[in-house]
Amino acid sequence: MVAGAGFWVAGVTEAHAQRASGITVRGNQRVDAETVRSYFSGGPLDQARIDEGIRGLYASGLFSDVRVSRAGGGIVVTVSENQVINRVAFEGNSKVKDAVLAAEVQSKPRGPFNPAIVQADSQRISEIYRRSGRYEASVEAKTIAQPSGRVDLVFEIKEGGKTQISSINFEGNNAFSDGTLRDQMTTTESNWLSWLKSSDVYDPDRVNADLELIRRFYLNNGYADFRVVSANANLDRDKNAFTLSIVVEEGQQYRFGAVNVESSVPEIDASTLQRKVESSTGAVYAAKDVDKSVEQISLELASRGYAFAQVRPRGDRNFESRTINLTYVVEEGARVYVERINVRGNTRTRDYVIRREFDLGEGDAYNQIFIDRAERRLKALGFFKNVRISTEPGSSPDRVIVNVDVEDQPTGEFSVAGGYSTSDGVIGEVALGERNFLGRGQYARVAAQLGQRVQGFDFSFTEPYFLGSRVSAGIDLYAKERDETEYSSYRINTYGGGLRFGLPITEEISIGTRYQLYQQDLRVPNKYNLWEEGKRPGEDLNFPAGVLNDDRASVALLEAEGKTVTSLGGLSLIYNTVDNPRDPREGLYAELKGDVAGLGGDTQFVRGTFDARYYHPVFWDDVVGIARVQGGHIAAWGDDKLRVLDHFSGGPDIVRGFEPQGFGPRDMDSPSEDPLGGTTYFGASAEVQFPIYGLPKELGLKGAVFADAGTVFGYEGIKRFDGVDVDYTKDKKLRSSVGGSILWTSPLGPIRFDFAHVLSKAKYDETQFFRFSGGTRF
Repeated sequence: MVAGAGFWVAGVTEAHAQRASGITVRGNQRVDAETVRSYFSGGPLDQARIDEGIRGLYASGLFSDVRVSRAGGGIVVTVSENQVINRVAFEGNSKVKDAVLAAEVQSKPRGPFNPAIVQADSQRISEIYRRSGRYEASVEAKTIAQPSGRVDLVFEIKEGGKTQISSINFEGNNAFSDGTLRDQMTTTESNWLSWLKSSDVYDPDRVNADLELIRRFYLNNGYADFRVVSANANLDRDKNAFTLSIVVEEGQQYRFGAVNVESSVPEIDASTLQRKVESSTGAVYAAKDVDKSVEQISLELASRGYAFAQVRPRGDRNFESRTINLTYVVEEGARVYVERINVRGNTRTRDYVIRREFDLGEGDAYNQIFIDRAERRLKALGFFKNVRISTEPGSSPDRVIVNVDVEDQPTGEFSVAGGYSTSDGVIGEVALGERNFLGRGQYARVAAQLGQRVQGFDFSFTEPYFLGSRVSAGIDLYAKERDETEYSSYRINTYGGGLRFGLPITEEISIGTRYQLYQQDLRVPNKYNLWEEGKRPGEDLNFPAGVLNDDRASVALLEAEGKTVTSLGGLSLIYNTVDNPRDPREGLYAELKGDVAGLGGDTQFVRGTFDARYYHPVFWDDVVGIARVQGGHIAAWGDDKLRVLDHFSGGPDIVRGFEPQGFGPRDMDSPSEDPLGGTTYFGASAEVQFPIYGLPKELGLKGAVFADAGTVFGYEGIKRFDGVDVDYTKDKKLRSSVGGSILWTSPLGPIRFDFAHVLSKAKYDETQFFRFSGGTRF
């Protein structure tokens, strides 16, 4: 019997248990009588059937009262209908939009008015405000009567002020400071930048996730016994602010002891798996190395056909030596297969975009390592707010159902950017991009640039799974017109496009191929061409009015004037273990590139370059050291000579403290000593980036100190033109500099300021103490 319901059945006997001759419905106005009768159908009208029908009517939400009585050979069902909601409105809300609230409440227009559901909706709205940090918010539901039994439902909201986090305090931490631990969290303290952020409001789910980040931080730094003792949030209602207190127990720091692999599967030789182990004896214990080793061994076993083999790390702590002897045990797991993969919650992204991130399919052997890898891949796509993969039993004990729950998020990008660089002057850009084009996982971007010395247009499109395989394919189209600057005495217009393909070999190694076809049009504007007048340098020349001797350009530039078409194919080998491509703290990125020009077109050369950057925390986790080495060589083939534009130029990309094209071979016979570039370059740099202490990290300011060294040499272009020699420099002098930088990752875009002091240079090099570049978004 349903609480609050009143009903009476007279004289229920064995004979009455037979099907009644009829059901009479009374009191219904909008609900059809047959709908009410349907709740009592399906069997004899005994006591159980009547009770079930009453419960069903109440559960429908259509009725506020149901009564049943017996009349002759049938029953009479008397109902009182709930009012119908005409519309649902929200008043007083400015911080949370109507659309967001409407999607969360269960009360809907044209639906029944149910006081219990309305009360639950009010609580849900209050919870939404608490999640956004407004603990003072209150919600009151009111109704406005309308004709024909309808009501308008209005939720009156008082949002209140933002409940912030005044401080985050730690107890029990000795190895790491409060500031270092706060840097691991996404929750932040309130400060004068609070108007720009929402991370300083108390969200229990976010705090719990932060505690896991802190735990992982300790585990990756050798503290295997670390635990969070307690985490309490105390609300000061007078200040409308929380104080978050976290008590930790660090334990002692461990290092890896002996590291071995054991196998209980007869066909598997454990010694052959030892090379897949990432953890090494003597290194500081790191949980991420253990996880990586388990993954690498599991993938190796799967590739050998042992789909059900499982890898289990077994640690043995030695408290005296503070080491952990680690054994990776390979054993035969349960034979479980994937019965079905359910994809749920994706309203925009297509199912196949999600399913293709799995290395297993329906009917394959279940492997938790592949499931974890798929979850990481889905999160890395950036298409979803939330990704959660869970399992449930299948139709038999050896079957499992994999459920993938996702929540789509906006992936479109529109930006209007403006900025200034010391080489290109004032620059503006309008760009439109989509990272999940039409829900297919494709990337498309179109941008137009307009600047003081540069104008351009570019379009790019990338299909990450070309023809259904894990091969990316892309197309690029571009046009750029660059005027002469104080660093270059010529105007260059470039128009072209290209095709590219990328093939992942492992999670860290990938191969890229590309083809480009472009035309370059080089002009030397406002330069008096002496050779058109039949003159030679050194002669007593009478220049036309307004033309100065310093306006003469290098004969190498004059010879390169005009349009040149380049047809180029290339291959890249990339190794990438960087933890975060936007703000790297640890890992190695190395790229080896080779290009061949001459597949048609007007130029013929072979070019190879190498660039490697290694990131690693030094001293503290928030201080990152960066070591970089780079180099390249280009050589002409066939009968062609290298043009000026094909050479490498020496500038701040190699050694900071020099102007663009500031060092390297020059034409010393031209009064402006035009830079010509070289065929070979190499460079090395060391940099340490660190937070600027005393400033909130939300400000996005970091400092850096650096030291650079490098050189460019080996001009192999035209040596003589129309009887005139190119008197170019041939030294291989090493250039070097030291300096400091300010890096601002602002909400308006990244900007970098470099201050460099040159230590060694050639006498004709052009130096530059200060340089900044970047852009803003508004």
